[in-house]
Amino acid sequence: MKFLFIAACIPALAASFTSPAAFRNNKVASLNNFVATNSLFHQDAVFHTLQLNAKEGDADFEKKKVIVLGGDGFCGWPTSLHLSDAGHDVVIVDNLSRRNIDNELGCTSLTPIQPPEVRVQAWKEVTGKEITFKNIDIAKEYDLLVQLIKDEKPDAIVHFAEQRAAPYSMKNSKAKRYTVDNNISGSNNLCCAVIDAEVDAHIVHLGTMGVYGYGTSGGEIPEGYIDVILPGGREANILHPAYPGSVYHATKCLDALLWQFYQKNDELRITDLHQGIVWGTNTPQTIKDERLINRFDYDGDYGTVLNRFLLQGAMGVPLTVYGTGGQTRAFIHVTDTAKCIEIAINNPPKKGERVEIFNQVAETRRVRDVAALVADQTGVEVNNIPNPRQEAAENELDVANRKFCNLGLEPVTLDAGLFDEVTEIVKKYKDRCDPTKILPASFWNKKRAAECADLDPKSIKLAEEKAAVNGS
Repeated sequence: MKFLFIAACIPALAASFTSPAAFRNNKVASLNNFVATNSLFHQDAVFHTLQLNAKEGDADFEKKKVIVLGGDGFCGWPTSLHLSDAGHDVVIVDNLSRRNIDNELGCTSLTPIQPPEVRVQAWKEVTGKEITFKNIDIAKEYDLLVQLIKDEKPDAIVHFAEQRAAPYSMKNSKAKRYTVDNNISGSNNLCCAVIDAEVDAHIVHLGTMGVYGYGTSGGEIPEGYIDVILPGGREANILHPAYPGSVYHATKCLDALLWQFYQKNDELRITDLHQGIVWGTNTPQTIKDERLINRFDYDGDYGTVLNRFLLQGAMGVPLTVYGTGGQTRAFIHVTDTAKCIEIAINNPPKKGERVEIFNQVAETRRVRDVAALVADQTGVEVNNIPNPRQEAAENELDVANRKFCNLGLEPVTLDAGLFDEVTEIVKKYKDRCDPTKILPASFWNKKRAAECADLDPKSIKLAEEKAAVNGS
């Protein structure tokens, strides 16, 4: 597949992706107006205007068979629909572990997500396109994984099948061990399975910006590899040093080493995507039918920071900013996650080429600045609480992502108009919210736990509860 790219946008986009300040006033007025005047579902146009990828029927479209590991999850489900909608053959593999963790935590998705069998049937009814679902634990059921790859002979395998939450990975020794066992075994099994199946499948892995650490490079973070000068004045381009901030991030760093080894040893074709924090919920595909809706996590373990803020703002809860809020993080809308995956699938490295690495981000912002945006829109207060994480109180973050820009991505940026989409979701399903799950429930170490000891989950009251109390 080829991608259209307007050369005039290169200088502006390439420059803007390296500085947090460059994004603070970036608005998409046309999207503002559309979201403000349209209903929650069937808003296809707001997203379709952003799509640059060729689709089935286009002259430059190349249909591919794609297995999506972890295809029932927050990023995996909308990506699977996006790929199917574009015309690719999609097989979802998932062991439903994330749904089981909902039961463990006593906190379900704010949105009422349907079982995978219902989801894929709804997709067929709405679009006429088929997605196959297989319940396989790739970390434990190796033989089934190998046989699936032999049977399907995929062109690409997208790997989302990992425990994805840093807070959960720090919850206790059981969660730490599970995260390592599941994530590392799954990734290693995938590489072995591709080799044993004798299928030249391109592996596309969803990694994290957290492999780099935050503010450790002293400048712009390049895309995967960094130029260094070794003793004796020798110049080299090496894998960027790892600096994980949680057990989850450590597994992604270990993944990166596995990719390097299997590429070198077995010439596997691998792309590793270092993604920022994902926000948003729906995509052009998930809004086609309510049975297709994506999950929305708001709790302290799985809720991403912006989605947590948007829920809190919509429910009249003061925004829970950890520490000073001076942490600078990279962000990307869930719609762009799906687009980036397709771009990566259609631009694979050649056999023998080193692991391809993209920084999958749209922009960087300080957490307190994101909180200010949400507070200005919703009128709620900002509440700085003790930080449950072991991290620097303040950091800079300059990130390069020219590769996706050069391949045609026009990313969605943080924008009040797009916040409306998430706010509407929250209002629609507000009765499913458990306010006692909003505060952090996992702590990086004993010191952090002690500092957060006075946080009382039961102290969080929704605006309606407060109004009822005051009215009485």
